Amino acid sequence: MGKYGSANQVVLTAAPVSARKTRPSGFTLIELMIVVAIVAILAAIALPSYRKYVLHGNRSAAEQVMLDMSAAQERYMIDNRSYAASASSLGYAVMPDTVSPNYTMAVATNSGPPPSFNITATPINSQTGDTDCNVLTLTSSGSKSASGSSTKCWK
Repeated sequence: MGKYGSANQVVLTAAPVSARKTRPSGFTLIELMIVVAIVAILAAIALPSYRKYVLHGNRSAAEQVMLDMSAAQERYMIDNRSYAASASSLGYAVMPDTVSPNYTMAVATNSGPPPSFNITATPINSQTGDTDCNVLTLTSSGSKSASGSSTKCWK
């Protein structure tokens, strides 16, 4: 066997470190721009959907308070033989935190005959963006309505 091995053996020698090709680490500008574009597309889809979800949640909270106020009106009627003229008479001097930043509640009564009441929730602040439903109304007869264009405002 010779100095460089046998005829059947191949001897590999390493190239100098400076001659090796190395791939640079990190991201290219193109890869980064693709990621930014994907994130922008997802945000453009998700944000309007989230906004609509928040408006619907706020509206549901107002509807629940209106239904609670209606039940309180009926209890008041049994005790006093008339409907309460104000929300504070029903125990709603201060509206719940889930409703007060988004709606203004009002109670209107009619002494009749027969006596009746209307409870209205008027959107304020960011809830004014809920143009599908806008002002919600609940009457003593149980009629539920909204001043917006949608017919599916009440649950």
